[in-house]
Amino acid sequence: MALLTYLKSLFILQLLMGFVFVVSGLIINFIQLCSCILWPINKQLYRRINCRLLVMMLEWWSGTECTLYTDQATVDKFGKEHVIIILNHNFEIDFLCGWTMCERFGVLGSSKVLAKHELLKVPLIGWTWYFLEIVFCKRKWEEDRNTVFKGLDRLRDYPEYMWFLLYCEGTRFTEKKHEISMQVAESKGLPQLKYHLLPRTKGFTTTLQCLKGIVTAVYDVTLNFKDNQTPTLLGIVNGKKYKADMSVRRFSVEDIPEDEQECANWLHKLYQEKDALQELYNKEGKFPGPTIISHRRPWTLLNFFFWATLLLSPLINFACGVAVSGSPLLIIAFIIFLIIASVAIRRLIGVTEVKTTGSSYGNQEAKKQN
Repeated sequence: MALLTYLKSLFILQLLMGFVFVVSGLIINFIQLCSCILWPINKQLYRRINCRLLVMMLEWWSGTECTLYTDQATVDKFGKEHVIIILNHNFEIDFLCGWTMCERFGVLGSSKVLAKHELLKVPLIGWTWYFLEIVFCKRKWEEDRNTVFKGLDRLRDYPEYMWFLLYCEGTRFTEKKHEISMQVAESKGLPQLKYHLLPRTKGFTTTLQCLKGIVTAVYDVTLNFKDNQTPTLLGIVNGKKYKADMSVRRFSVEDIPEDEQECANWLHKLYQEKDALQELYNKEGKFPGPTIISHRRPWTLLNFFFWATLLLSPLINFACGVAVSGSPLLIIAFIIFLIIASVAIRRLIGVTEVKTTGSSYGNQEAKKQN
């Protein structure tokens, strides 16, 4: 086990994994681009092809465990209905935990999210999400209204059961943002939250309205990590193991008010309950209710082995050829390539870091500049 941990920390192995991720991602993006010709001919065929191109294998590398706190009746419905998922936004890898659960219950390809527009410009991930019909927004309702309505309307005839993720807080939790958020809550006469930002209700009420008759339930998911861990994507790449706990509560859409203001009040009440759940977790180290351990499926690992076999063989042969050639120019060029590749991969990882991806929420100076 110690040897395996050491191997995971080796830069060269991480670089090779990064190479496989980047090159396979570009190939997938190219295939997705080619599949666009199917959209005007057969929209459903286009979707069925693209939803199977996005996979994730980091759960095998780091071995991160995820325990569900929910009842079996709720789990039995996973992957068998269209749902909206509400997830707290506290960690760098909360999206990764969400993808893990989607994969384990067979809905990774049909998982959607209301994502910030900046991610559309991120190579590989943003491009892939574009082809997968992810709904992007600039978090300015005047500009987002038409884009969000059109994006959600396109999903009404989605051919597979869909999980649509909402970060109702709008941005990742930080102490500064929380302080500003609670000032807003006080000015509106809303209860104070200790562990969450004040939810932005417009995205939730709009999504529920646009997907009315399609979505049958809302899953409230509260994510936390054992032993006060602060997980990062860089830690995942280094093979560090985390232990995630997810509380999942299912609410039937029929029990959620249709009136926009009452629906907003329902969401505020939900976040007060989420806050209480977080308080309980901090005291007892676990969420209430029965636990269910979801098991990894082999498909993501097999997918990685396929791409690694396809892409690493020519790379290793080329590296050996460079070494054997003895040409200083070739060797220097290859080293420069490795440096550029490592910097590019680090930049991609940096996209998930809290300090670089948070919005200007609560930052008055930043707002003045925008």
